[in-house]
Amino acid sequence: MTVTLLPMAEPESTVCCAPLTRETIEPEQADLLARKLKALADPTRLRLVSMVAASDGEEACVCDLIDPVGLSQPTVSHHLKILMEAGFLTRSKRGTWAYYKLVPGALGQLSQLLDVTASR
Repeated sequence: MTVTLLPMAEPESTVCCAPLTRETIEPEQADLLARKLKALADPTRLRLVSMVAASDGEEACVCDLIDPVGLSQPTVSHHLKILMEAGFLTRSKRGTWAYYKLVPGALGQLSQLLDVTASR
């Protein structure tokens, strides 16, 4: 009995996914965006940004932010420090109180980063 071997079919593709069609976010930009999003990814910090943004001149004294969030002054100050480090707020001291001001354009810059990331 003679056995005839048929040629094997070529594999269709070794790629499991479609290739990228546009540029992806750079590592530095991803790191910056992640730090900013992490700072805002807390309900208390979101409320604090909202309260400062809604205040006259987009500035509020820490003394005016304590009762609305229902936390102690040191805890509120800790949250505000995180928001400052992320570039959303600035701080000025007047007497014994600290005043926090929204950095002009900080939320718009975050929005632009998200738009660029989504459109890539």
